[in-house]
Amino acid sequence: MQFSKYMSEWLYGENGYYTKYKSIGKSGDFYTAVSTSKFFGGTVAKHIIALVDEGFLQKDAVICEIGAHHGYFLADICEFLYTLRPELLASFQFVIIEKFDDLQKYQKEYFIESFGDAVALTHYKSLIELTCNNAFFIANEIFDAFPCELYFKGKSARVENHEVFFDSNDEWVSKKAKRYHKDRGEIAVGYEAFAKAMAGAAKKFEFMSFDYGEMQARPDFSLRIYTKHEVHPFFEEGLNRAKLFGKSDITYDVTFLHVKDAYEEAGVEFVEFKAQMVALVNMGILELLEMLKEHVDEKIYKQELEKVKMLIMPNFLGERFKMIRFRKK
Repeated sequence: MQFSKYMSEWLYGENGYYTKYKSIGKSGDFYTAVSTSKFFGGTVAKHIIALVDEGFLQKDAVICEIGAHHGYFLADICEFLYTLRPELLASFQFVIIEKFDDLQKYQKEYFIESFGDAVALTHYKSLIELTCNNAFFIANEIFDAFPCELYFKGKSARVENHEVFFDSNDEWVSKKAKRYHKDRGEIAVGYEAFAKAMAGAAKKFEFMSFDYGEMQARPDFSLRIYTKHEVHPFFEEGLNRAKLFGKSDITYDVTFLHVKDAYEEAGVEFVEFKAQMVALVNMGILELLEMLKEHVDEKIYKQELEKVKMLIMPNFLGERFKMIRFRKK
């Protein structure tokens, strides 16, 4: 089978890794910015308020997270909206795009536990189901979870019994490889359809996403497997892929130029691309910390400060992760 189909089965098949709820953080297979600090969502909430003040977002806009997993990110955004501009919690419409019923259940339960009936959460299985006038879309580590094809010197990969063979011809993959100057590596599948679906979901919107990668393609394979905080290159000698299949995360570095191309082809304007640390500082994460310092004791402040440092320090998540932003006006 094509590698993209193999990866799709690994992550989203009947017993795929993302079809059931998984712990993220210390007890899971990896950390994310969301599992590191509530101030990640808080900073996005501050940015959303700035968009309202700017006039880009209406007070009845849809605030939509895509690929929410447990729902922590959107919940953190709601929590900080309540603190910073409480009237928006009642006027905004909160939406999660989640195709798996099991994850929808966890998200609904978490929102009820967190907010009772103060926040009305709506689910859609796909962006295609959503139609609105004005929206803010947010996603964390979504583009690295799209299936990909593997390419090596003119040939695409197929998989048999978890073994990879580069002996297939695929014109679309070869064209993308040429566009991104790759003679080997991953070619993501689905960015174009995703961008088109979002462009059709809202008449006017901003989309912000955080992920790891670079604007230009890496010159080699980055495909890797995360299991219990251990990282294994996909082509590691002796790696038992059959044992890890569906039970661990498989991912790769995002080529953000491919994301940019997909959105511009869908008629959506590229706004900016920045390291996560720069984006979060520009959106006001340090100002939020100063507000916290005025209202809590020193011990709690220092605890939160250390978590925020993990988000913005170059040697942790600050430089490796990037923010990309788009607008449809």
